[in-house]
Amino acid sequence: MNARLLAGAALAALTIGTVASGPALAQGKLSGDTVKIGVLNDRSGLYADLGGEGSAIAARMAAEEFGNKILGKPIQIVTADHQNKPDIGSNLARQWIDQDGVDVIVDVPNSGVALAVQEVTREKKTVFLMEGPATSRLTGDACSPTGFHWAYDTHALAVGTGRAMVQEGGKSWFFLTADYAFGHQLESDASAEVKKAGGTVKGAVRTPLNTSDFSSFLLQAQSSGAQVVGLANAGGDTITSIKQAAEFGLTQSGQQKLAGLLIFLSDVHALGLSVAQDLVLTTGFYWDMDDEKRAWSKKFGERHGGKMPTMVQAGSYSAVRHYLKAVEAAGTDDGPTVAAKMKEMPVDDMFTKNGKILANGRLIHDMYLARVKKPSESKGPWDYYQILRTIPGAEAFATLEESGCKIAAK
Repeated sequence: MNARLLAGAALAALTIGTVASGPALAQGKLSGDTVKIGVLNDRSGLYADLGGEGSAIAARMAAEEFGNKILGKPIQIVTADHQNKPDIGSNLARQWIDQDGVDVIVDVPNSGVALAVQEVTREKKTVFLMEGPATSRLTGDACSPTGFHWAYDTHALAVGTGRAMVQEGGKSWFFLTADYAFGHQLESDASAEVKKAGGTVKGAVRTPLNTSDFSSFLLQAQSSGAQVVGLANAGGDTITSIKQAAEFGLTQSGQQKLAGLLIFLSDVHALGLSVAQDLVLTTGFYWDMDDEKRAWSKKFGERHGGKMPTMVQAGSYSAVRHYLKAVEAAGTDDGPTVAAKMKEMPVDDMFTKNGKILANGRLIHDMYLARVKKPSESKGPWDYYQILRTIPGAEAFATLEESGCKIAAK
């Protein structure tokens, strides 16, 4: 009798377990019964306008498309300011993953910070979605199986703006270079592209991050006699250097031109068209290119003080949306599993159509060569760019073989 009772109890337990496991499996397996997204960026400094709260808004917009739930569980979004310091960025990333249950880290402008965070996410096998940083090393020698580089990189910027300026007659170059990982890589990639196109590099000067005085650096650029002064900087540094170049009369003689190798829509807005007009730039996104981009951008603007999105902010939406689709398809938020699923799936949204993710995490999508409009050409607020041509993704970005990513080659 006891044996029969034990057998019956065992059968009942097995049946209950089987029934209970059905819905659990259908809903998928999520760590902490939630998907927690951490937007880590500069929220108060020179890169705040190009990413900052705008990137968090974009991530929330992606989550809202899923009803703020995935596999029946809530999506949470948290934010933090890395203050452009690699140690702070990596410590925040480690705390988020180890203590706070963050499943994916998003944005991280500043290549030095991103390289440090990539080390943490590689170790922790956590997905890292990079829209803000530029260095091509992130999918090159510093690549990670769970790292994804989304909106642009230094290789694409060099191919776009560098090649275009040489073709227009700007054969000799001098660089004003932000003195950290991003600036160094952008100068290197742009120099290679300039030389490949038949140009020469006369020299470069390294400038401190977030400096307020570019006068001595602009003097060196002027005395070099180079036809093009390449600005290998970004955000507030780009705005300051362009303003001071105008005040300095650097380009008034017609002998020299400025090439902003990384210009964001927020930079042009801060400069104004009278200062920024005719700058040639390369971008991965422009809000006014088609109806789908316009519709999304206007919704974004309604939530961000009327501002139109930069390519970083639009990229944050796209990357988070693709990540959530992969979690849904994989039935889990396990980092390596989701990363593999992301690479299997094409990226198809308002940011890009039929985008392809390489094994090293590089999203291949079209880039665009643009010119900043003159004040007389602009038809209204944020009507700043004339798109000169489309740069196919296969032309803009390095191939897997060229990238130098050893993980992807295995």
